Amino acid sequence: MSNKGGRYSVYINPLFCLVDLIILNFTTVLFQTNIDQNLLFSIYISVLWIILSIKNKFYDIKRFSKVVHILASLIRQFLIFTLILYAFIGFFKQPNISRFEMGKYLISVIGFITFFKFIFLYLLSKYREILGGNIRRVVVIGNNKKTDQLIKIFKDKPDFGYKFQKKFCVRDSDFDLESCFNYVVENGIDEVYCSIAELSNNQLRDIVNFTENNLKILKFIPDNKDIFSKKLIFNYYEYIPVLSFREIPLDYSINKFTKRTFDILLSLFVLVGILSWLTPLIALLIQLESRGPVFFKQRRNGLDYREFYCYKYRSMKPSKSSNQATKGDARVTKVGKFIRRTSIDELPQFLNVLKGDMSVVGPRPHMVKHNEEFAQRVDKFMVRHFVKPGITGLAQVSGFRGEIETNKDIINRVKYDIFYVENWSLLLDIKITVLTAINAIKGEEKAY
Repeated sequence: MSNKGGRYSVYINPLFCLVDLIILNFTTVLFQTNIDQNLLFSIYISVLWIILSIKNKFYDIKRFSKVVHILASLIRQFLIFTLILYAFIGFFKQPNISRFEMGKYLISVIGFITFFKFIFLYLLSKYREILGGNIRRVVVIGNNKKTDQLIKIFKDKPDFGYKFQKKFCVRDSDFDLESCFNYVVENGIDEVYCSIAELSNNQLRDIVNFTENNLKILKFIPDNKDIFSKKLIFNYYEYIPVLSFREIPLDYSINKFTKRTFDILLSLFVLVGILSWLTPLIALLIQLESRGPVFFKQRRNGLDYREFYCYKYRSMKPSKSSNQATKGDARVTKVGKFIRRTSIDELPQFLNVLKGDMSVVGPRPHMVKHNEEFAQRVDKFMVRHFVKPGITGLAQVSGFRGEIETNKDIINRVKYDIFYVENWSLLLDIKITVLTAINAIKGEEKAY
């Protein structure tokens, strides 16, 4: 039952921590910080770094962790560590410490720790991929689309360090759990992956008991059709376990504050730096081609399904029709084609962002009548309204913007929107914003 494939895994995180502590303590010699009590400073930053790392799960990096998640972890860690570092001056009454040199020390520590973290993670992935070390042997119980996709990941991503051994097809006439268990023991399997959809409650209970008694890691592959496909959150109310379907990051005050700060800063930059001179120019071009208002407003549904007026530059001739523009729509003016193609027509929505009706990034708000229609047609459509709508969104930079031509368009848009709602981060917002700017410069096919 010994885990030979991953017997050194237990030392990886302590090694990372040890390297970081060495950097924290020895980088001080590079700067004239004028610290009077070096031993006290060393103990202070070392102990609080360890406590902070445990609290933030700083070293809890999985084999399959994405770079964006690692960067988010680094940002969280260093934001709080900065406060801890400068708190040392006042707390221990160190008036002689140079704040400027301390700042240089902090920047160097951030650079060194980030550099070595990514270097070590890269070397570890190559160690798995090329030398076959730090491997976990896995079996899969079940035979369906999801299990096949998972097995493909195991085979296509050797740097993850999973070695696929065998698939057991539950629906085969000769399938037997006892044979499966024997194979797991005899071949030193480390992890067992089970498709919930294909197993009975009794079989699941037997697998749980076997893996626990034999020190094997058990993981489940959810079924799209039942409760286990949801992002379940497990909590205790006193001693009672309670499951909730999803956890929304923007329900937390610190995340709301972070996102709102990002929204205000970016919207002020756009309104003052761009719209202050662009609006008169666009207004002149619009008026030269067709008489009517410069701005266009339309009722949309936002957070908690509340209605608000969404602003745009007018890109169509004045008309009684309130239908969304379609490809080749005769109502769209020549100026309108250009500003729609480059998404300039959306820029007044930064006023909505400043007012608080919208966010820079979020699910795109639909017309009220479309929302009523889609809510009936598309499962979980209303989940989009758990957060503020955005000028741009994950669905839009993933190829699902513009006119809804087929059911597939709106279904995929909702899928990406729900992923965003459940997995929000500031880095994700920044990434989507950058991709939107790039797409606006290139022009998009469905921007008509």
